Amino acid sequence: MTLFDPPAPLAERLRPRTLAEIVGQTHLLGPGRPLTRLLASGRLGSLILWGPPGVGKTTLARLIAGEVGAHFIPLSAVTAGVKDVREAVAEAERLRGRGQRTVLFLDEIHRFNKAQQDALLPHVESGLLTLIGATTENPGFEVNPALRSRARTLVLEALTREDLRGLLDRALTDPRGLPGVTAEPGALDLIARLADGDARRALGTLEIAATLADPVTEEAVTEAFGRHLPAMDKGGEDFYNLTSALHKSVRGSHVDASLYWLARLLEGGADPLYVARRVVRMAAEDIGLADPQALRLCIAARDTVEFLGHPEGDLALAQAVVYLALAPKSNSVYTAWKKVLDAVREGETLPVPLHLRNAPTALMRSQGYGQSYAYYFDDPEGSFRQNYLPGGVRLDLYAPTGEGWEARIAERWRKLREAHGEDEP
Repeated sequence: MTLFDPPAPLAERLRPRTLAEIVGQTHLLGPGRPLTRLLASGRLGSLILWGPPGVGKTTLARLIAGEVGAHFIPLSAVTAGVKDVREAVAEAERLRGRGQRTVLFLDEIHRFNKAQQDALLPHVESGLLTLIGATTENPGFEVNPALRSRARTLVLEALTREDLRGLLDRALTDPRGLPGVTAEPGALDLIARLADGDARRALGTLEIAATLADPVTEEAVTEAFGRHLPAMDKGGEDFYNLTSALHKSVRGSHVDASLYWLARLLEGGADPLYVARRVVRMAAEDIGLADPQALRLCIAARDTVEFLGHPEGDLALAQAVVYLALAPKSNSVYTAWKKVLDAVREGETLPVPLHLRNAPTALMRSQGYGQSYAYYFDDPEGSFRQNYLPGGVRLDLYAPTGEGWEARIAERWRKLREAHGEDEP
């Protein structure tokens, strides 16, 4: 570094040099914990480190390699390709001749496609490379099963506020950090809260705030941090977890939770039209005929989002979500539909009874199409008594609930079944 080179970011300067300096992850690194025992044995296998950003995946991989005396080759799947893997393999082969093992660290391993991941397999299988992959995405979805079966997955957790608070205190006293800078306790507490478990974000905010005020104040932290956007990967597991939480909160009739998860999705950058489609699905699946108005309201909310866009249309989604959470619930149609799909997919392809068939030609009529059909408005009793299913088929699909408007349907449904003779043994 020359006089004119900028210093490394605070997070890089404070990167732990030993496993003892790592903040958090005590479930892996505490006494008797899995990674501690693994390193003590000296037998290091391939690993997948899965966790949110800023929790130390890269640092942990580098320190693990150091603990076992392995050569460390770092690659990022964002920029690397099969050519880089081949070069790493060639380097590992040279080092193996000298009796040294090699750890290949592949950051963002989920960015490698199937072919690229497959290129690692023979070298991981032979033990030439010990792979340590890091990912923020669920390895069960993003890492090939063949590669996943050859590696142990370790889950890293977001840092707690206490973890981050201790790290910030260290940054103000460590010679590599910001010695001489002071901060109000409330300012450090605010950073620990806003950082959402991300050490890199916490230290970056402190470093910027220290250029704005000394001592660092809450106002300087707010200015340094900018707008607080809740963490969410729009294409990843967090997105689907939030969507699931919204749906289940609506189904459970919890209004405040429903609004909270809706806000998390929209503020995290989810496509409002996707959310609107999911809300329409909730109305059909979980409200159903207990409140037929719910589906109309959700379609109107979808149209409003399409017409106004984000953020103006978000209020219509909030209105729809509150309505759905408060509405009576029924999945009777949803359940009936699943049953009938199973019956159609698994049963025989049975012919339509002749009296229900259309008969537009004389030939069809001569074959019995449409004969003896009882038209409801001419013969209600005969219409009820005629068979509407293929011969020998008996189904019991729809069962109205006692919720909301569907409670009124239940009595008519009972009388219709009696009229059709479906309550007879």
